[in-house]
Amino acid sequence: MFVDQVKIYVKGGDGGNGMVAFRREKYVDKGGPAGGNGGKGADVVFEVDEGLRTLMDFRYQRHFKAPRGENGKPKSQHGRGAKDLVVKVPPGTVVKDEDTGEIIADLVRHGERAVIARGGRGGRGNIMFATPRNPAPEIAENGEPGQERYIVMELKLLADVGLVGFPSVGKSTLLSIVTSAKPKIADYHFTTLVPNLGVVQTDDGRSFVMADLPGLIEGAHQGAGLGLQFLRHIERTRVIIHVIDMGAVEGRDPYEDFVTINNELSEYNMRLTERPMIIAANKMDMPDAEENLKKFKEKLDQDIPIFPISAATRQGIRELLFAVADTLENTPEFPLHKEEEEAGAINRVVYKFEKEEEDFRITRDPDGAYVLSGEKIEKLFKMTDFSRDESVRRFSRQLRHMGVDEALRERGAQDGDTVRLLDFEFEFIE
Repeated sequence: MFVDQVKIYVKGGDGGNGMVAFRREKYVDKGGPAGGNGGKGADVVFEVDEGLRTLMDFRYQRHFKAPRGENGKPKSQHGRGAKDLVVKVPPGTVVKDEDTGEIIADLVRHGERAVIARGGRGGRGNIMFATPRNPAPEIAENGEPGQERYIVMELKLLADVGLVGFPSVGKSTLLSIVTSAKPKIADYHFTTLVPNLGVVQTDDGRSFVMADLPGLIEGAHQGAGLGLQFLRHIERTRVIIHVIDMGAVEGRDPYEDFVTINNELSEYNMRLTERPMIIAANKMDMPDAEENLKKFKEKLDQDIPIFPISAATRQGIRELLFAVADTLENTPEFPLHKEEEEAGAINRVVYKFEKEEEDFRITRDPDGAYVLSGEKIEKLFKMTDFSRDESVRRFSRQLRHMGVDEALRERGAQDGDTVRLLDFEFEFIE
């Protein structure tokens, strides 16, 4: 089964907790605080493995949670950082954040890596909080929570050549005779439900990857037929072979077929039409094929090479493959967007303006309680060790410094009102 789009959940490892400890050894003068820091949580890292071809594995495992860092130890020993969780993905995988739609990574080459969810830093132990004023602090932080997000993974095939055309024009048959691929072939529409890949070897020893992609119909760019499932996979191809039924077996006009498919390609992404195209005039063994080819050439106003072939009798196949191999040698990879071309698709840095996140937000529950939320205040809460009074007092000071007390008063909070933060409740005290 070919799987080319999945939604999964990833979470970086939480940082290890810092420790409160003191040295009480016989010959250590004024031992003092000795609680170590927690270790860093593991990142979730995607790595390209050229041996994979589909996202099938992600149908059965949809949650990836990296291990947390080791907690701090006594005698000023820091916890060990966790080893990254490496997830293998096929070449051509595009990773997007489900909430924002932002592309996190576009993984193409074997061994290429990208961090998808970062692990949290380790919490500080009490050795980090010692000051001349407070030489024996009983404060330690819990580890920072790891980043978590839902992501959408799309697979865009890394084929050099893509076969396009209406259903039942002979694309699968052509692929089956020039490669060792064994696609399902039958005389009904949409026999090909998934893209098929095969390696072509020409008589002079050159080779390239060819993809037979599911048939296009009018309206595909809007999702009609197999629509976008098909178009996703043509984005990376460098040469397009347009297979046309010159025998008009289905009763359609070959030139109209050509115009319709080209419109679909340009509607989906304008840059697809910049790729070199070769027309494979298939089914030349049919009775009216020669006449139809003559009319087709008269109507065609573009300078596109046409190769009369018959996939059934193998007529003209050798010449077609030589022409494709020659074209590939002179065709670079196509960036999909102008910005990529100008900036260079490799090692570029994009600086974006990001609106600064609010430290906290205040809302009301139906029972009248005040609810605090926001990434910064929630992270602060999770990193506080509430089993120690000194840590609780520090958390209270941090909230006051952030302006939480003042903001609650402005919203009308009175002495004794309930304040909620995540699953916990506090009492507002003037």
